[in-house]
Amino acid sequence: MLRDNLKEIDPKGATIVCASKYVDSDKIREMYNLGIKNMGENRVQAFLKKYDDLTDLNITWHFIGHLQTNKVKDVINKIEYLHSLDSIKLANEIEKYSNKKLKCFIEINSGEESKSGIDYNDALNFYNELKNYSKIEVVGFMTMAPNTTDESLIKGVFMRLKDFRDSIDKNLFLSMGMSNDYKIALECGATHLRLGSIMWKGEY
Repeated sequence: MLRDNLKEIDPKGATIVCASKYVDSDKIREMYNLGIKNMGENRVQAFLKKYDDLTDLNITWHFIGHLQTNKVKDVINKIEYLHSLDSIKLANEIEKYSNKKLKCFIEINSGEESKSGIDYNDALNFYNELKNYSKIEVVGFMTMAPNTTDESLIKGVFMRLKDFRDSIDKNLFLSMGMSNDYKIALECGATHLRLGSIMWKGEY
């Protein structure tokens, strides 16, 4: 079943970060054996259990959810990528507890008050300020499109992020696109897709 699910997805060269919150460690192991090496978790306790269960695998772990500052020390040295850096307070905790340079995406809010992420008006200053941190390597930007069937609205959100990225450095990555909108994200230049339900169809 998982193999069939993967056959339906054409990432067009983008990195698939498999959102694994839906499943247990055994299913992650099965997905890994099918060639998906990047796994993304968004809840700290679930991540820590799966991390411990799967230490024998060479998984590249991404934390893709909102990371509370009081949880930083628990996860920061177990992940390779953080997709949700959105405050100086969080950056300070990473600087304090990380024993390596962490690859980070700056999360930018697409305009929804209910979503986390930094405002576009503050994003450039935030990006420049992070250059002063020795434990943080900004590798790109992340955003989430609104949950809507309006494809033009979704495309507008993704293109805004691409244009913003291009104005700073076209070599930076773009983490955007989930199961319901990843094809639009690819059209807009996504380099990292955070895919969950489409990967696990029929498995939970």
